[in-house]
Amino acid sequence: MWNKLSTWQVLLWWHNFFILWSTIDAQTRYSIPEELKRGSVVGNIAKDLGLLVPELLRRKMRITSEAGKQYFNVDLGKGELLVTDRIDREELCGQRPSCLLPLELVIDNPLQVHRVEIEIQDTNDHSPSFLTKEKVVKIAELVNPGARFPLESATDPDVGANSVRTYLISKNEHFKLTVKNLKDGRKIPELVLEKALDRETQAVHNLVITAVDGGDPVRSGTSEITVIVLDNNDNAPQFEKQVYEANVSERSAIGTEILQVKASDADEGLNGEIEYVFAEQTSDIILSLFDINPSTGVITVKGVLDHESNSLHRFDITAKDKGSPEMDGHCGVEIKINDINDNNPEIVVTSLTTPVPEDSAIGTVIAIISTRDADSGDNGKVTLTLSPKSLFKLNPSISKHFSLVTNGPLDREKNSQYSIKITASDSGKPPLTSEKTIIVQLLDVNDNPPVFSQKLYTVYVKENNDPGMILCSVSASDLDSGENAKISYSILDSKVQDVSVSSYVYINSDNGSIYSMHSFDYEKLKVFQIQVQAKDQGSPSLSSNATVHVFILDQNDNTPAVIYPSSAALGSLSHQRMPRSAKAGHLVTKVTAVDADSGHNAWISYRLAEATDASLFTVNQYTGEVRTKRAVYEQDDSSQRLLIEIKDDGQPVQSATATVSILLEDGLHEPILDLRHKMSEPSKKTGRITLYLILSLASVSVLSLVTFLILAVKCIRGSRSSGSCCMRRSDCDDYKNPNRNLQIQLNTDGPIKYVEVLGGDMMSQSQSFRSCMSPMSEYSDFTLIKPSSTTDFKEVISVLDASLPDSTWTFESQQVTPHTGQRQLHNF
Repeated sequence: MWNKLSTWQVLLWWHNFFILWSTIDAQTRYSIPEELKRGSVVGNIAKDLGLLVPELLRRKMRITSEAGKQYFNVDLGKGELLVTDRIDREELCGQRPSCLLPLELVIDNPLQVHRVEIEIQDTNDHSPSFLTKEKVVKIAELVNPGARFPLESATDPDVGANSVRTYLISKNEHFKLTVKNLKDGRKIPELVLEKALDRETQAVHNLVITAVDGGDPVRSGTSEITVIVLDNNDNAPQFEKQVYEANVSERSAIGTEILQVKASDADEGLNGEIEYVFAEQTSDIILSLFDINPSTGVITVKGVLDHESNSLHRFDITAKDKGSPEMDGHCGVEIKINDINDNNPEIVVTSLTTPVPEDSAIGTVIAIISTRDADSGDNGKVTLTLSPKSLFKLNPSISKHFSLVTNGPLDREKNSQYSIKITASDSGKPPLTSEKTIIVQLLDVNDNPPVFSQKLYTVYVKENNDPGMILCSVSASDLDSGENAKISYSILDSKVQDVSVSSYVYINSDNGSIYSMHSFDYEKLKVFQIQVQAKDQGSPSLSSNATVHVFILDQNDNTPAVIYPSSAALGSLSHQRMPRSAKAGHLVTKVTAVDADSGHNAWISYRLAEATDASLFTVNQYTGEVRTKRAVYEQDDSSQRLLIEIKDDGQPVQSATATVSILLEDGLHEPILDLRHKMSEPSKKTGRITLYLILSLASVSVLSLVTFLILAVKCIRGSRSSGSCCMRRSDCDDYKNPNRNLQIQLNTDGPIKYVEVLGGDMMSQSQSFRSCMSPMSEYSDFTLIKPSSTTDFKEVISVLDASLPDSTWTFESQQVTPHTGQRQLHNF
């Protein structure tokens, strides 16, 4: 034991320990004596491996042992390797001359493995011992001096110099002791007869044999030898060989013949008949594995042989004759167990790092793997393979160790985990294999930005809405997980009519719902744009944007306003004069009103609500023209008062009134007659004016022709290069009749561009507009056409989309049938 050794021995052990520290082939080796007390320092492993002590805790240094039991630990504060349990060399390594305890030191960030070997040196902590404490040796009195009688060998669990060194015999007159050294290193004591025996003088001799080891201090063990002197039988059996050797497969069946020992006896009769038996000191293990035929000496297999448990068996055979006294002879037997490939290779995962960041670089170490195979030779040589097309590969490391590393980019969004199947095959015939599956989880990194369900949202909201009303909800998703997938929504700052958009709307950061801050007024704001951002909680965070177009829908919240006659627009009475000679259909005046609303809400109709004489005047429902229904009679009052009601087409209906006073006078001429009269008057300047008119007309004609040709060439080139529209003659008719109720609203400023067309000619069945735009121009040209159907508006939209694909266009067209008075609203 370590605590029983002398002080100088302790110093010697520690001296040897420090001297024998070395690093060979990337392996660090320490030599220590067995039976060191717990807490003893083996060495500064951090210093010897070139590691920084402050990093040991962060890098999670740990020890794994192939022995299964942990005998050592690392003090992470000092970097020292410490003994943590009792180490018994004989228990670990038996009689093997070298006892190495392999350790693996694993550290993370990055994952590394260091192989350390601890050589356990033997101490003389065991004494030699004999299996039998008393042995009887029978010798005939006629045996000649010089005869040798083998004795039982002593055993000592220690090795080297601490094992059995020699044997001693107690003092006597007839015998001496010699030691026979076998080639396997064993020492066999032999009792040698020096002086002839005389049974009548001394029939029994009591001897003591002592086995002495080479340790310091010396340890020993004894056994008593009783020699019985016999008479008559002259010769002992003699074996042909002192040692018999044989090889046998570990898979040999019970009853398989291994070898035959042979002995002969010079005597005759019963004295020459030989019986073979196992020697007295034969162990129970040998008796369970082998059997011997007592008559023939054939040794056969009795039990199950196992090369991995014991590859070599040694025992002694005794040959006895049947004489009186009984004589015997001895020989040794060595049976080697040949290995066969009967053990599957093992895959041992020494260290596994999981989860692994999905952005790990190629070559990142995932696991340290070792192999074991109890077989020997080629049967114990193991190779590892991975499944084909794997994103991982195996790199050989130190002896029988491999590092599993990444061999391609990892993506958690495609595979959140990888099942890596490793196959181990030995080199035996036939080869044996085993498989092991390693599950590697991937740790998410923030490599995916949020993605909106749609890049563009369109919202329609009625004006005069309640503040706090939800306008719409935007949603985004993130392929990442955990915090990297948590999304918050916000509105990017922008200006709407020189006011921050945050004054109009706000957004719920958690669910993406957008709410109005106040009520909208269509007449002040028709459309605006919101930029919404979705940002995740990763580090660094990623974001994406979406656009929300908000269109304000008109409500009928404005009454018609009279703009003509001007006096009626101011709320006072409008005075008009009319000659009494006016015929039926005479245009007296025209009431004109506008409505700030749009669409149906802006359609205005006129009605004569009150009149001095309702049979005299009529008001056109759509144009507001006041005309006579008949000729003026003499009895009609000279002063006529008309109350005209003006209504829109919204719900609820909004209305206004205009009061017109008409004075009937004699002597007034109709404007057309006065004009004809003036045209019939001769003038001195008629010739000069006519010349000027002719010249102006010619100039305008030439200029129009040149302009037409330029526009035609421009349209043809534009249609070939950029797909802009050019209207052919067959597509358009000349503009003949003026539109008396036309409103065009064009907005090309800002991010949202739209065209609003309202109205229609009272004399036409249907009117619409087409916009032809050139991508090279910032201006819009509108040409009035007379299409056969309302599908022309859709053509307008397709043309605008082709010209300005990022723009939004809204068209509203009013159609009126004069005979029926029916109105239709078309939205595109």
